[in-house]
Amino acid sequence: MKQRLALLCILSVTMLYSCKHVDESEKALTTPKVNIDLDSIKKRGYITALVDNNSISYFLYKGQSMGYDYELLQRMAKDLGVKLRLRRISGVENAIKKLNAGEADVLAFPLTITSQRKDYVRFTQPHFNTHQVLVQRKPQGWERLTRDEINAGMIKNPHDLIGKTVHVLNRSSFVDRLRNLSEELGGEIIVVEDSADAQSESLIQKVAMGEIDYTVADQVIASVNLNYYPNLDASTVLSLPQQIAWAVRKNSPQLQSSINTWLTKIKKEATFMVIYNRYYKSPRTSFLRANSRYATINGDRLSPYDPIIKEGAEIVGWDWRLLAAMIYQESRFNPTDQSWAGARGLMQLMPATAQRFGVSNPDDPRQSIRAGVRFLKNLDDYWVKKVADSSQRIKFVMASYNVGLTHITDARKLTIKNQENAGDWGTVEKYLLKKSDPSFYKDPVVIAGYCKCEEPVRYVEEVMSRYEEYKLHIN
Repeated sequence: MKQRLALLCILSVTMLYSCKHVDESEKALTTPKVNIDLDSIKKRGYITALVDNNSISYFLYKGQSMGYDYELLQRMAKDLGVKLRLRRISGVENAIKKLNAGEADVLAFPLTITSQRKDYVRFTQPHFNTHQVLVQRKPQGWERLTRDEINAGMIKNPHDLIGKTVHVLNRSSFVDRLRNLSEELGGEIIVVEDSADAQSESLIQKVAMGEIDYTVADQVIASVNLNYYPNLDASTVLSLPQQIAWAVRKNSPQLQSSINTWLTKIKKEATFMVIYNRYYKSPRTSFLRANSRYATINGDRLSPYDPIIKEGAEIVGWDWRLLAAMIYQESRFNPTDQSWAGARGLMQLMPATAQRFGVSNPDDPRQSIRAGVRFLKNLDDYWVKKVADSSQRIKFVMASYNVGLTHITDARKLTIKNQENAGDWGTVEKYLLKKSDPSFYKDPVVIAGYCKCEEPVRYVEEVMSRYEEYKLHIN
């Protein structure tokens, strides 16, 4: 019997993540291949989360990482005392394989909690409740019709779906629900399964554009998309309420317990509803983000200055996404930004540096980027003689750009004096942080003296972290 088959179900944020029948080979992949729980995660210092790129869960908007799940993950990692690493992924089998292979620690998808899924993952406590709804167009000329006339032109009773064609995600829980509904109603609903790469949002758009007549979506996702497509309706409910949660491996009970403790705590704070409302209950901001050229849910642009950034990256020999991450850190892509210390422009050049590299107007994006990358190239020419590894050298260059070359050379001298690896940024930053200690900043090898150098250390860490996130979204 179909009901006796084990189901492997994970809900995509743009669908109630695919539910697929599990054969023995697939079932083997759902067994944890590693034994990594909270103690191991804290020991290594980071937690890895699987996320998906969409208009609610996780995306980039004008270079900034955003999303309901992303914001909660950031706070959760901080509460656990570890750093957050993200892996963007699509596809149910791939996601659960990577979780159980130890390539991630938490599925930060909004998963529906079912008894079958509990055979394969541990659920956190629920985030919220939702249900499946029918997405359809309002009748033509709906703007001039009364509410009763609009309702009369749409399917309001699931029984009226008999004989209708409904497009849904390939092998998804929506397929199962429609087939079960057909049996319950005693008539066939024609179910067309779209490609496995499709998303609920793309099918919702097709309904809005008139390419298909009906689809089924998670009510929470559908309600957000109604803000983009006012000609759509999603008020016809097709399922009972369902609880939405994250998941961890079956053999990670400590992590599950810790996340649950944190969720219980944050749900009592205003922060949780602020985050929830920001992505699920803010029509205007949702619409602006979804229609922005600089949202990764629409394309692969970070800012209006991407072409200039790419030109500049060639000069210094960097991946342009790394330079973009640095510029975002400096100015949030605001060409007229000015710091309290007098640094200006996209690359926050101090007046003397701007003059040195030929800037006549520090607010001009092209001039700022051109001068900034020339300065970076100058720093790279210095460090290439001392740090052979290019990936390590980039961090020395960025730190020098942030706090000045002399402080970084001081830290390197202290590293050499203590007979440690002066070509490794992780080691040198340790001595950079010691430059607020008199026993170190008064050392004869130190030239620049005292420095409260948490800022350059954090600067490098945040730029590199943002760079990794940009690589998730931008090819």
